[in-house]
Amino acid sequence: MSLISGNVPKHLVVDARTGFLTATGDIATALPPFAEQYSLDSKSTTMVDLGSAPMPTENKGRATVQSFIEKYLQVEPRDWDITVGLSHNAMMDDQTNSLESKVRSAGENFRRDMSNKCFEALDSGDSTTAYGACYDGLSFFNNSHIDEGADYQTAQDNLYSLDLTLNNFKTVRAAGRSFLDDRGEPVDLMHNLIVCHPDQEFEVSQITGNPQDATVADRAINPYSGQVSYITSAKLTSGSWSLVDTSRQAKPVYMAVREQPNLQAAWFDPNAGEGGMYYFKFYARYNVFYGDWRLALMGKS
Repeated sequence: MSLISGNVPKHLVVDARTGFLTATGDIATALPPFAEQYSLDSKSTTMVDLGSAPMPTENKGRATVQSFIEKYLQVEPRDWDITVGLSHNAMMDDQTNSLESKVRSAGENFRRDMSNKCFEALDSGDSTTAYGACYDGLSFFNNSHIDEGADYQTAQDNLYSLDLTLNNFKTVRAAGRSFLDDRGEPVDLMHNLIVCHPDQEFEVSQITGNPQDATVADRAINPYSGQVSYITSAKLTSGSWSLVDTSRQAKPVYMAVREQPNLQAAWFDPNAGEGGMYYFKFYARYNVFYGDWRLALMGKS
């Protein structure tokens, strides 16, 4: 519930809300393609997902009952706010819409922060320090993924330490296509997006857009050209890169939102200098959590 002081002119509150909402827009569309927004309906939510459906078994006169594997992950939002101040004198003297400009930048920064956290989650997915663990209790990128109760018991690996080259990309993508679901069946994912730091834009553009292999003299065919795209972000560690499958409805990273960014409070401090100060506090509750580890591989951390 918003707490709006009666000593703040109504038109300022209206301007703040309007400018802020215009800037925030649709938060979900601001997220990178490897992430998706999920709405939380309580302070702490237990995410539940079912494993793969069982494969057919021969019917020998009676049904063989097979169970789904259930996967759990506890998700809690974090609290975030932006508080901006505007002096009475500045508001009266400045004819360049200072309030609207500040408010709009606050809204844009919520969008930017949500997007940044998705990139940061992908970048730090080889540990559980920043954004927690995957549903199996391990870091999202790990050498030892085994779904509890799965029909397979050989550890699966989505964590590598390879520079971004065409040959290393080939190695990582082939590994992703060999992942097994919890029934031990190949999931045959087509990881189609490279996420990397801007310092690797030349290398990644050669992999994704050059129909020839630029690393060899005979210009051999590059079969991945046009099949894979890329995005860069300075929020990633220099030299790091990941390979993601964005073609499916499920995503490797989720932005869990309990409370959308909103104008929570506005008040006036008459004792501040410059004729007093109007304050506007914008508030939101959200956090990042990880989805299925099979949807992404870390080429290098």
